[in-house]
Amino acid sequence: MKAIIFDASTLISLAMNGLLPELRELKKVFDGKFIITEEVKKEIIDKPLTIKRFELEALKLKQLLDEKVIELPSSMGVEDKEIFPASEDMMDVANKFFIGRGKDIHLISIGESSCLALSKILNEKKIPNVVAIDERTMRMLVEKPDNLKKLLQRKLHAKVTLNKVNFKPFKGFRIIRSAEMVYMMHKKGIVKLKGPKVLEALLWAVKFKGCSISGEEIKGIESMR
Repeated sequence: MKAIIFDASTLISLAMNGLLPELRELKKVFDGKFIITEEVKKEIIDKPLTIKRFELEALKLKQLLDEKVIELPSSMGVEDKEIFPASEDMMDVANKFFIGRGKDIHLISIGESSCLALSKILNEKKIPNVVAIDERTMRMLVEKPDNLKKLLQRKLHAKVTLNKVNFKPFKGFRIIRSAEMVYMMHKKGIVKLKGPKVLEALLWAVKFKGCSISGEEIKGIESMR
């Protein structure tokens, strides 16, 4: 058994680009589970169902959950009582790494930290998994924390200082983005639209909906066709 753990950002990107049918087809050829935590479910289904602007996408995602295309951690024998305390701990630590304008900088949400907490639990159980997340700050925290200070200073237009902390708890996670998801959809022939520019269009579409991917990275993925 293996799993892809989805953060809200990746599923929202796919939903906003009309790619949930393709996600359903990708699940059919994936030898494993697509998992969302309870906190992510609140972000993509429970809360949006109460907001008219986001209700349609939430209903589509709820249908995927009802059909078990995406599932909750209990389907893998992991309960919320295991995930939530670890999620809060990771979020509290991450949100005290950097100080800007005299206060702690909020880096990650409970939904994002719950994905990492679940991944850690699955790693301890020797269950292969990756976390699908599009948000740049979270990805840099996991992959390139040393570069995160520069990014935050550009965002805030202010000096940022680093607390003397250990990034080790955020090491060892495997991360993918909606960009890699659409590449696999295209590679496996799941995307019905055909033509030489389809992959490029897919990659730029998810970029414009929040996927942290550069133009150079898009060219690199296109060269893998």
